Amino acid sequence: MEWIVNFADGFMGLFQQGGAVFLSWMTGIVPFVLMLLVAMNALTALIGEDKINRLAEKGGKNIFFRYLILPFLATFMLGNPMSISLGKFLPEFYKPGWVAVTMQANHTSNGVFPHINPGELFVWLGIAQGITMLGFSPMDLAIRYMFVGLVMNFIGGWVTDLTTAYVSKQQGVELSKVMK
Repeated sequence: MEWIVNFADGFMGLFQQGGAVFLSWMTGIVPFVLMLLVAMNALTALIGEDKINRLAEKGGKNIFFRYLILPFLATFMLGNPMSISLGKFLPEFYKPGWVAVTMQANHTSNGVFPHINPGELFVWLGIAQGITMLGFSPMDLAIRYMFVGLVMNFIGGWVTDLTTAYVSKQQGVELSKVMK
């Protein structure tokens, strides 16, 4: 009979722990992301959405700007998950590639710039501890990881564009490469 009580306590403890995590999100990440969203929308309103759309359209035509420079700037300035939102200014065709590149960039630059993805910093800190125990500088690895990440993220965006074109054609869906 005691095992049933222990099971019930453990089962309820799972939900209590889930509630505590949810509450920590409501006092931590949710207001932070909300304020970033407000700031981004305010900046967009000040600059003018038409100007930002024109910049995104022109920049979206250049694969290096779209998948190398802009994702790095977005992740550095906005962090995870807010950096994904800059994709709203790109034409529909490039949005899948943008999401792929940006999500990857949120991880590959985290060792050099921990503010980008603090929720997963524990992964990098574990790796850094092992590198330090071996007598190496974790920053050397972080910089190499970031640069390899920039190249691989770029390739991932390009491959996603190729995949998007293939699937769009296969499904008979027309995705615009220009802003409407």
